[in-house]
Amino acid sequence: MNGADSEVGRLATVMLHRPGAELKRLTPRNNDKLLFDAIPWVGRAQEEHDAFADALRDHGVEVLYLTELLQDTLEYEEAREEIIPAVLADRQLGDRLSQLTRRHLEGLDPEDLSQTLIAGLAREELQTGRGLVYDLMDRHDFVIDPLPNLLFTRDSSVWIGDRVAVTSLAMPARARESLLTRLIYTHHPRFSGIEHLYEPWLEHLEGGDVLLMAPGVIAVGTGERTTPAGVERLCRRVFATGLAHTVLAVPIAQQRATMHLDTICTMVDVDTVVMYPPVAYSLQAHTVTMTADDELRVAEPRPFLEAAAHAMGVERVKVIDTGLDPVTAEREQWDDGNNTLALAPRVAVAYERNVETNARLEAAGIKVIRIAGSELGSGRGGPRCMSCPISRERLSALA
Repeated sequence: MNGADSEVGRLATVMLHRPGAELKRLTPRNNDKLLFDAIPWVGRAQEEHDAFADALRDHGVEVLYLTELLQDTLEYEEAREEIIPAVLADRQLGDRLSQLTRRHLEGLDPEDLSQTLIAGLAREELQTGRGLVYDLMDRHDFVIDPLPNLLFTRDSSVWIGDRVAVTSLAMPARARESLLTRLIYTHHPRFSGIEHLYEPWLEHLEGGDVLLMAPGVIAVGTGERTTPAGVERLCRRVFATGLAHTVLAVPIAQQRATMHLDTICTMVDVDTVVMYPPVAYSLQAHTVTMTADDELRVAEPRPFLEAAAHAMGVERVKVIDTGLDPVTAEREQWDDGNNTLALAPRVAVAYERNVETNARLEAAGIKVIRIAGSELGSGRGGPRCMSCPISRERLSALA
């Protein structure tokens, strides 16, 4: 059964994207535009990702790969007819180049089309290209940009209960990721009959900002990537469908180091978070609930941990700090020390490089599964960012 009602229920199925040719497109000229802080060593990144996937399988997790799902989906003509025009809806291409590119894409088999939609299409690769726009492009410019951030599958979709929220990514470099993810959930037989809770054309909302704190309780960060309007839209939808009774709207700093809520806070047990110390006790939350006449009730801000404990029905939310001193904490937060992936209560995957954070997790009784991430982390994302849980054991069923 697909779906999840928490961050820590035993993980059954996950969707990953193994990095590939799209990372080889990164250069010092375009890495900022494509949202990478460094140029990764692609072969080593693939080795690290394979080890990550193997660690998940070793703990009984079924691993699905986005590329394989997309390739299967593109076997269906209706899926191809949907995605090709959507990908080419770029005003910078102009009519002529868009028309020629469409013909090129329509002539590709599902495997090659899948690779092109992910790795992009450079001007020099489009042999049929011509016209003013094409002639004025540099030979290394992209007719279709690559998607190096597709690695972070958490952002483009999140399962809440038995429904999937296909998110609306804020950065132009990532917008196509949601289109591909939605295509899979709409046309792949594996997800037949699944209802969508959110869609890419709605207000900006990213999966890295959504934490399923407990059955019925969702925290949503709002900052660089997720807008308050996106939080409001999600509130209305989860309340209308009965998937949540409380949403915590959590403002976070609008900067690169804290782009998502899960860069500063993730869950490792039903009542325990690992959290960046400088914000652990200063983070605020607005508690949002639904009134009897179907209006949103927004409470005055209160400390996030206090609001979360009240909504979750626990005495307090336990906190494991990232690092032992301010410098270590800042370094390990930048290296995704807070971005852990829970495989079950008190079992979490973390980057091995965050030595101090991992030691503190283990001292608190958390089993830490260490993975290498020197190259994977160059896009600013950890194990949680790189994984979209498709199915978790429901905590509500165990209560």
